[in-house]
Parts: sequence; structure tokens; C-alpha cells
Amino acid sequence: MIPSPPAATRPLAALFLCLALLLPIPLSAEESAPRPTIGLVLGSGGANGLAHIAMLQVFDELDIVPDHIVGTSIGAVIGWLYAAGLSAEEILDIFDDVAGSPLDALSGLAGTELGLVDLLQVDLSNGGLLDSGGFLRFLAGHTEVSRFDELNIPLTVVTTDYWTGDSVAINDGQLFPAIEASIAVPGLFSPVHRDEQLLIDGGTSNPLPYNLLLDDMDLVIAVDVSGSRHPDPESEPGITDLLFKTFSIMQQSLIRQALEHRRPHLYLKPEAEGVRLLHFNRIHEILEQAEPVADELRDQLTIIMAIQADAML
Repeated sequence: MIPSPPAATRPLAALFLCLALLLPIPLSAEESAPRPTIGLVLGSGGANGLAHIAMLQVFDELDIVPDHIVGTSIGAVIGWLYAAGLSAEEILDIFDDVAGSPLDALSGLAGTELGLVDLLQVDLSNGGLLDSGGFLRFLAGHTEVSRFDELNIPLTVVTTDYWTGDSVAINDGQLFPAIEASIAVPGLFSPVHRDEQLLIDGGTSNPLPYNLLLDDMDLVIAVDVSGSRHPDPESEPGITDLLFKTFSIMQQSLIRQALEHRRPHLYLKPEAEGVRLLHFNRIHEILEQAEPVADELRDQLTIIMAIQADAML
């Protein structure tokens, strides 16, 4: 028998002990009991969403493949690449290659050698400051997958209908327009037309869309990268901070309301101190700060795997 888990992990462990006991015991050594289905939800949060890579590294390390991924905004981008078959390390390498912020001049950061500035071109004529098309085409160049039905892992991308305000979940057809719509931060990236809909960033309506999987998956893991704010009496926020952090405040409010109504089985919230919406050049700092939460995920998944193995004895 495995040792008793720590108190903080007992509710989740108890849930999966019950699931494990309900699973059929294999009739032969060649057979194996099915593990609980796992849904992975990657939330919206700009550059802070690079913390998703640290969570995917844990899945790769433990050789666990999610049964379904749902992503909003940056979560949709990283979820798309992972569902297409790229490893967490390969995704890290891609973002490491394009780690410069397109708003360095506005945020006061020094420029980098990187090409993200070249991939995001100014586009004031289509309802946005920047055109994300070049960046997404660059990412698409790392996989031959272009449709949802070609993915290795089922993926749902969340965006928002500008006219109705409703959350829109897309899981079929062409990937590129869905991803482009999911990251269309109002005022920053251009909205995307889809039939009669005008689609904008999914974070405006459902920044952590774990509700889409709760009725279908045994275990739903939701990764909240909406960030937080801390008082700084020595400085006042500048205009870019006010704009981007106000968007974060809205997302955090939506997530709080969702959590009060119904929670995922495992809620994770990696923090990245001082990271703004487009600080992709701080990728290694973001990943380093995400390590404690990645450790928590590793512990929880290890417990689940041990309970399942024990139930099969």
C-alpha cells in the first residue's frame, strides 16, 4: 500500500481512490485498468501564460497525455502546439527564439535580438494596434497540422462573440482562424470574422474555461495565469500598465465568480511577479517562478498514478 498523502492533497487523492476502486481489475497481466480521463485547461494571461509550458513539462516527465485540452488566448496557442504533437521542450524552444516584447518602447524595456517585433506588424486599419498573423504563421511553420481533426489530442479553443458577448468554443474546422480569434485582445490585435460573428479574445468572456470539461472528464486540471497585483507606494502605474492590468482585473473577476459557482478538481495558479501582458522576453523568469506550482502538479499526478497502480494489485 502507498503511504497516506499530505493533508493538502487528501481531497483529490480520496476522489481518485474512489475512482480507482470502481475500475475493473484486469483479467490478465497483459490487460491494464483504464486511468481516469484528464482534461487540461490552459487559461488566458498574456506572457504569464508561458507558465503553461512548465505544466506541460510535468505531463511529459510523467508520460501522461491529457485526453482533452481547452485553451483561451495564450492557453489556446500553447494548447494548439502541444495537441499538434510538439513536446513542452520544443514549445519552450520556439518561444525562446521569439522572446522579445513588441511593446518594448512603450514598456521601457531594452530590445532583444529576437524577431517577435518583426512578426507583429502595426495594423491600425482593422480594429487593432498590431497584426498577429505573422506570429501565428511562424508558429504554424513548426507543425503540419492545420485542422482540429488532425491533432493528436482533442482541442477546444475559446473565443468571444463581440456582438453578443457570449463565449464561443471552437473544436472543428481550420485551426489558424480559431487561434487568431482567441488571442484577439481588444485594441491590441484585430478581431476575426467567422460567418456572422465578430470574434475577440476568449479571455473577455471565459478566461479559464474549465466548465467545458467538468461533465466529461474524471479529472479537470485548470491552470490560471491571470496574474495578480501588489501595492507599490513608490510608483504610479503608467498608461500601459493601466490598460493591460485592467484587462487582467476583468479576467480575475470572471474566474473568481466561476470558482464560487463550481470548481475544477485541481486549480493551479502560477504567479509571475512584475510580468506584463507582452513580456515574452522574460520567459525563463516566468518558468522559474512557475516551478512551485509545477511541483504541486507533479505531486498530485504522482499520487493519482500510485493510487491507480495500488488498486490494480
